[in-house]
Parts: sequence; structure tokens; C-alpha cells
Amino acid sequence: QAQLVESGGGLVQSGGSLRLSCAISGSTLFWFPMGWYRQTPGNQRELVATVTRDGSTTYIDSVKGRFTISRDNAKYMVSLQMNSLKPEDTAVYYCNLYPPSHDHWGRGTQVTVSS
Repeated sequence: QAQLVESGGGLVQSGGSLRLSCAISGSTLFWFPMGWYRQTPGNQRELVATVTRDGSTTYIDSVKGRFTISRDNAKYMVSLQMNSLKPEDTAVYYCNLYPPSHDHWGRGTQVTVSS
């Protein structure tokens, strides 16, 4: 079964940047629309950004102008460049298809933004 493996999280100060990567092991899976999601303790997972096969993107209002989602078709990877990070961006970040597939949630990567 195809797997999605997130990486790139860490601890950063407010205003800093991180770049998250999602490696996709199944080539057929890669051609679906992809999304980055995030979850904080006690809350439901929320969609952050999406990217289609042809590179069209969407973002939730709170990250517009700060985050950029992209895909590398040659490497079967989807990335999320996060700039001007805020403490409220602290969460575990996941990649998945869009809409998400129950069978393809990975372990996620922790992003912690200190004030």
C-alpha cells in the first residue's frame, strides 16, 4: 500500500520559517489532489492547503500569504513552505490526498512555534 511520510518539522521562533516535505511511495497515488492538514490536541484535524495535479492551490485564510504548497512531479513529493510562523501554527502536520483517505494518514511531523 502506498505510504505518505512527512518530515521537516521542528521548533522555531515566531516569525521564522520551516519547510515540510511529504514523500509519496505510490506513483499512482501522487496524481490525486494532495493536501496538508494539521491537528492540535483536543481538536479535529483541519485542512491547511491543497494542490491539484496541475499545480492549482488553495489555502485557509489564516495561512494565506505565509504558506506555499507545491509538488515535485519528478520526485513524487509535496511540500509546504511556511513563513512568518505564529504560535497558533503549532500543530502536528500531515499530508494526505484531498479529500483525505482514511487509509493514508501518516505519523505527521510536529511544528512548534515559540513566542
